[in-house]
Amino acid sequence: MGEAIVTEGEKKAGTGIGGLDEILGGGLSRGHVFLLEGSPGTGKTTIALQFLLEGAAKGETGLYITLSETEQELRQGAASHGLAIDENINVFELVPPESLLDDAHQQSLLYSSDLELGETTKMIFDMFERVRPDRVVLDSLSEIRLLAQGSLRYRRQILALKHYFARQGSTVLLLDDLTADVLDKTVHSVVHGVVRLEELAPDYGAERRRLRVIKYRGQAFRGGYHDFAIRTGGVAVYPRLRAVEHHSEFDRRAVGSGNAELDALLGGGIEKGSSTLIIGPAGTGKSLFGLTFVGAAVARGEKAAVFVFDEELGLLFNRMKPLGIDLEEMRDDGSLHIEQLDAAELSPGEFAHRVRQRVDFAQAKTVFIDSVNGYQAAMPEENSLILHMHELLQYLNRQGVSTFLTVAQHGLVGDMKTPVDVTYLADSVLLLRYFEAHGKVRRAVSVIKKRTGMHEGTIREYTISEGGLRLGAPLSEFQGVLRGVPTFMGAARPLLDERSETNS
Repeated sequence: MGEAIVTEGEKKAGTGIGGLDEILGGGLSRGHVFLLEGSPGTGKTTIALQFLLEGAAKGETGLYITLSETEQELRQGAASHGLAIDENINVFELVPPESLLDDAHQQSLLYSSDLELGETTKMIFDMFERVRPDRVVLDSLSEIRLLAQGSLRYRRQILALKHYFARQGSTVLLLDDLTADVLDKTVHSVVHGVVRLEELAPDYGAERRRLRVIKYRGQAFRGGYHDFAIRTGGVAVYPRLRAVEHHSEFDRRAVGSGNAELDALLGGGIEKGSSTLIIGPAGTGKSLFGLTFVGAAVARGEKAAVFVFDEELGLLFNRMKPLGIDLEEMRDDGSLHIEQLDAAELSPGEFAHRVRQRVDFAQAKTVFIDSVNGYQAAMPEENSLILHMHELLQYLNRQGVSTFLTVAQHGLVGDMKTPVDVTYLADSVLLLRYFEAHGKVRRAVSVIKKRTGMHEGTIREYTISEGGLRLGAPLSEFQGVLRGVPTFMGAARPLLDERSETNS
């Protein structure tokens, strides 16, 4: 075995993938055999290489036994990720001896597979004795299953491998590409733990990958599916977010938007650690409302993060600057992280991971997601979307983050539809509407929900002009608000002057 010294706190062999180790409760228990299974292309070899490289970085010796891939192919695959197989990792390309494939043995009374299986096992053990590795990868079990030609012989062979490696104290990762028999669960009952990798192909966009720990003896692990991606540099795993695991102490005081009338409408502002949903039809200025709170947070000296699904950043910068919100300046001075996301290329798990990075490591205290419609496009299953949103908002609330989300409703007036109802998840809901008065189309805002305090029950007109939002005094002479067609029935005097209004 290698000369690496294992301390009390290193009873687990880390995989070299932070997210996967988090799911596994620290890594793989040393001295045991584990199964990593998945169809071709799901990332088994890459994870196996990262597992060996993590050991090599700690001075442990690794052995990669390949039955299905040449050593050259293996090294080329590692190089494509920028991974270098160093001298601490031995690659053993195992091929059946040519003597077993000649005519004499093909016509023998013994099946050639019997000879090949025994010889293959012997070669594995001989190589192990020469290297004495701490970590072993065997790629793949499909070849051994084919040589065994039967479930009983295959099980006995796996048991023989397991007991041999167990006596040596090595941590072993068996790879299975599931090409021989997908329903064969023989190895599941023998090994110490099982991790399954899956690849999903949506109707549009890049493939999605996810993994699940099916079994882990004597160890608590994070169950369910977790998104992962294969990037240059290796596999990145995004553990499913569980809000209950995250909590911090903070002052739940109200923070303002920098707009006195908007703060008055909200009963003094928005409390820290709460979520606000801004809902309305296209063109009502939902993004501007959210970014107004972001600008106020930066002005207070806080960090903020903006995630944009629906708009190109250059256009957003140009559109907001005349309205008094210089996003580029905020970004350049380090106060604002702003990121444009492609829903067709992004899994929900990766998105939650990116949000966590900004909150945990960059200490962002205001997060703006524009919009939930784009987030839904990244995950068409509405039920799962609600669960993901619930965990994400609960996590942000527990971290003392003020979260703002927008939802675009279908239609402009009348009976408008919301693509997904997340109003019950949010602590506050701002409703934006068009209304008609004296031959003109105008905009109105009202607060229809606020869990964390009192708010005005009125409707205020607002305009969008240079300098940003401008809200008027409360208007009482409305009817038809809840039908989606607010109509102002009063005199013209209370309405705002629109001469300087800007389209948004």
